[in-house]
Amino acid sequence: MAQSIIGRVLEKLFVLLLREPAPLVGVEEQFQWIHRELSTGTESRFGFTEELIDVAYDVEDVIDLLILKAAAQGRRRGILEGFILFICDFIDQSQLHKKLELIKVKIPALPPPVVIPCARSHSADIEEIDWACSSSVQDQSLANTVVSPVIEKATALLAQEYIHPEVKKKVRRVQDKFSLMNGFLKDIEAVELDDRGMVWMEELCDISRSAVDVIGLFINRREQLKRNWGGPLMRVILALDNFLSQHEFSIQMDQLHTKLLDISARRPKIVHGDSRSREVGISFSELLQKLRERRIQLEQGVENLDFVSFDDDVHALVTRLLADDNHFFVVSVVGMEGTGKTTLAKLIYHNDAVVNHFHYRAFGFELLKDVRKPFGEPGSSMSPEKRAQPFKAFLADKRCLIVLDDAHDESFKNEMITALRDTSNGCRMILTSWVTELPSNLQIGSLYYGLRLRRDDESWTLFTHAMKISIPQELLKFRREIVRRCGGLPRVIVKLANALSQKEATIEEWSSVLQQLDGDQDLWSNALSRINKDLPLYMKRCLFYFGLFPKDLDIPARRLIMLWVAEGLVQPEGGNEAPEDVAERYLIKLIAQGMVQVTQKKLDGTVKTCRLPYVLQQEWLAKTQEATFLQYHAKTRSELSPSTGLIRRLVDHLDNEDVSFGHIHGDENTTSTSLKPHYQDVLSFLSFDAREGSKPGEDVGNFLHECISSSCFLLLRVLDLEHVFRPKLPKQLGKLTRLRYIGLRWTFLQMLPSSISKLQNLQTLDLKHTYIDTLPSSIWKVQQLRHLYLSESYRSKFMLRPRVGSLTSLQTLWGLFVDEETPVKNGLDRLVNIRKLSLTCRLTPSQDEAMLQQLEAVSNWVLKLNHLQSLRLKSDDADNQPWDLDLKPLSGHANLSRVYLLGRLKNPSIVSEFPESLTDLTLSGSRLTEDPMQTLDKLPNLKILRLLSKSYVGKEMLCSLGGFPKLRILKLWKLELLEEWNVEEGALQALHDLEIRSCLKLKMLPQGLRQRTLWNLKLTDMPNDFTT
Repeated sequence: MAQSIIGRVLEKLFVLLLREPAPLVGVEEQFQWIHRELSTGTESRFGFTEELIDVAYDVEDVIDLLILKAAAQGRRRGILEGFILFICDFIDQSQLHKKLELIKVKIPALPPPVVIPCARSHSADIEEIDWACSSSVQDQSLANTVVSPVIEKATALLAQEYIHPEVKKKVRRVQDKFSLMNGFLKDIEAVELDDRGMVWMEELCDISRSAVDVIGLFINRREQLKRNWGGPLMRVILALDNFLSQHEFSIQMDQLHTKLLDISARRPKIVHGDSRSREVGISFSELLQKLRERRIQLEQGVENLDFVSFDDDVHALVTRLLADDNHFFVVSVVGMEGTGKTTLAKLIYHNDAVVNHFHYRAFGFELLKDVRKPFGEPGSSMSPEKRAQPFKAFLADKRCLIVLDDAHDESFKNEMITALRDTSNGCRMILTSWVTELPSNLQIGSLYYGLRLRRDDESWTLFTHAMKISIPQELLKFRREIVRRCGGLPRVIVKLANALSQKEATIEEWSSVLQQLDGDQDLWSNALSRINKDLPLYMKRCLFYFGLFPKDLDIPARRLIMLWVAEGLVQPEGGNEAPEDVAERYLIKLIAQGMVQVTQKKLDGTVKTCRLPYVLQQEWLAKTQEATFLQYHAKTRSELSPSTGLIRRLVDHLDNEDVSFGHIHGDENTTSTSLKPHYQDVLSFLSFDAREGSKPGEDVGNFLHECISSSCFLLLRVLDLEHVFRPKLPKQLGKLTRLRYIGLRWTFLQMLPSSISKLQNLQTLDLKHTYIDTLPSSIWKVQQLRHLYLSESYRSKFMLRPRVGSLTSLQTLWGLFVDEETPVKNGLDRLVNIRKLSLTCRLTPSQDEAMLQQLEAVSNWVLKLNHLQSLRLKSDDADNQPWDLDLKPLSGHANLSRVYLLGRLKNPSIVSEFPESLTDLTLSGSRLTEDPMQTLDKLPNLKILRLLSKSYVGKEMLCSLGGFPKLRILKLWKLELLEEWNVEEGALQALHDLEIRSCLKLKMLPQGLRQRTLWNLKLTDMPNDFTT
């Protein structure tokens, strides 16, 4: 460790001597002596001890002060200010001489190196090992999650002025300890840790969280002091406060350093190497036999998995395979065993359009028989290029489709890729695999297509289709149990359907089969094994979080993502990447690997809700409870800290056998002495008490009050009370200064405590579906706030105008009510980093002119939002009827993908000026007189279009040839004047969902759609004579 610190200090010192001569006037000789002493034979003259590190930190502190001084001298100043600075420089120069002389005294007094006899084996002390030199693995996400946040906070603090040198030294010490862990953490990702190793890892994560919180709070405190800097008396008071806060912070740094020394000494041992083996090569005859066995096994396992399960997948992939592109292209179908990868490949292989398009098709070993080539003899030294020559010759003049699955030898796959990658006759390859990363030679010119577990409705459709008998009415009550136990895995669903088809259709027989099923442990055992062996530790920590939720709860994806971010489980690797985007990628990866089941999707195909599959709930979470990494007390569902045994993540499932039930719900007398042993280390509190009436809110409120009064919950990062009816938030909520997430959605809460302004680390405040109409003015002081969700239906609004620099980190502002008093101009329009914006503008009687000015201000604000991704604007009058909506062209918003506009468009031409990035568009009350289809059909990425009530008031509508190339969902509601709708051939080629509602003058479905097979055609409140 000392080596890298000395190297860093010498590099800074060299740069200062070379490039910044001005600050060194009068002390240059002393610096040169220090540089010479530290750079000449340091290792042979001094031991790499704490004393040497201490001297290095002293030197670094002086260097940093001089660099800051040089920067300050470059700024222009007035005469009086210049005179004051001259006096200060004189004093500083005197102090600088003293510091340098003290350093010159310390260096010769450093202890000599300890000589260790060569004959004696010696395990170096942990502080002598430079962890950064450890070998690394490809995935660095764990190191990013644990180390990077600390480094970022420490770097930000060290760049500030007027911090005591001893404080800086302690921050550097902690920063360096974390920096040197990077390599070791990368090594940990490459192995499977035992229970003790998992405990160690979670302890390190706790220390990292504490360091980020402590440094972050100290920085925020200093920022507040700067903002409040006032008259002479106030300056004295604040200077004293600054001194006390630095003293307290120094103690906290000492505590963190002690913990780091302790955990470093207990680091787990790493056993390198991968126990998994892979076949190097097999003979041609052995390969054919292996593939025949595999083919028989697959056909037996999936014979009933037909098009009913894969219509959407087949359509998507066939479209890509038949694309007008002569370059070689690979589709990699990825998913866990049993999801139907090979079945999907077979359906595509035998698809009529595919059969007609390709001159030659081969399903794996069929190509080997046609080519008649010896293959892969063990020990063969022939290069892949030479081995691929027979394939190249055979396929040279053929537009071919080759399908290879998991059973095919890697060298065979590489040969096929080598043979085809340079072809230009439209050849395609389909690979099926459970591995979620593509081979390096497939990264270009390939499509990753993940097969997920099926939703409950899809599972039931597949089950009823696979049943060989009709299901009696009295057995339909088993529907929920069947889809839950199958976990969305198609092969398990079909296996269960086959088993039940052979039994009598009675409640007793079906109950017996379901009890014996247990989710088909043999099939799921592979998935469980891969979680333990292959899933990176940072992903496991995210997966563990599912254990906090009720087992049958469909967890909203947005809730899960926000909680992961608040807990610090994800960390962006790039400077411009939002942590929420990283968390979403984690979730998608877990879904693709079959470890998380999607239970509901949004119209645009994104995940709405999800849960763990049944078997993972039963088996894997049970295993984690046995391990100490995610320990659960025998009498609580809450997670315990592995180092202290205290509750770390507190969950209330309204279970009266839980040890916390009496504390939360008032069955026990609680005092500070009775609460503190349980709750002083709690990081998260989630309540799932969704009972009706006032008791849930009173219980939670009293519990929070008692805990805060008892100095508990002071480490709390997450307070999630979603669906708890009107929790009585205590006035002392502001004491929970480490809070990052407050979830109050569906609580119908009426008021927030004003002390919320003290929550300087708060990132997410979710007030959707509450009765809070006016936010406290102190909300503007929450500087780290990134996501603010308000209650659109209850007219939540701001009142006071924000100060310059308020809420600059805000990215989501959803559900804000705007009236003539809302501070938009020179207020809200300063929030220019918004990504998601939802506003409701309401006209009040006799305020027409004022609201028109507000609408213009909103329009100008939207124009400045260069990062905007989602926009929802509503404008209505006192009778809830659409009113004027002013909006300027949005073509410059390159990231904008979703737009919802309700109101009479003052500038109808904006319909032709939406950005090409748009995927989802809703218009309502727009009163367009010209056919919007003639301009919207040119949007290349539009997938969802809703034309709702009075959005178009014309009589005719036309979808032209080639228009709407990607539109999948079209909804036409209450277009009361529409009489004729025509669709030309070649338009709406991707459409599969069409809903027409209350278009009373429309006489028939367009001729161009009558011959189409739409997956979902829904007609509501249409005339009886409407022709389809």
